[in-house]
Amino acid sequence: MAGKRTRSQLLHDMLCAIRDKGGQIKPTHLLYKANLSHQALRKYVSELTVQGLIEERAHGGNRVYALTDRGYYFLEEYRKFTEFADAFGI
Repeated sequence: MAGKRTRSQLLHDMLCAIRDKGGQIKPTHLLYKANLSHQALRKYVSELTVQGLIEERAHGGNRVYALTDRGYYFLEEYRKFTEFADAFGI
């Protein structure tokens, strides 16, 4: 059984969930896809928004979270880093 996710893994999981839903996701779907509590979702969404990785938008009368260009860039750099770390067994 895997241990607890690190903060960076958790944020990565959230961004991947948004990306995998076409770049935007409803809050409830993000809650389930990233396996978070409502309180944790609010905390991390706020953090990702402040960092400019996601933004809140209105879509058809609903609120959604959307990846920004900076969010896509983060995912690409995270992928490169994990491949690098895996190559050295870190």
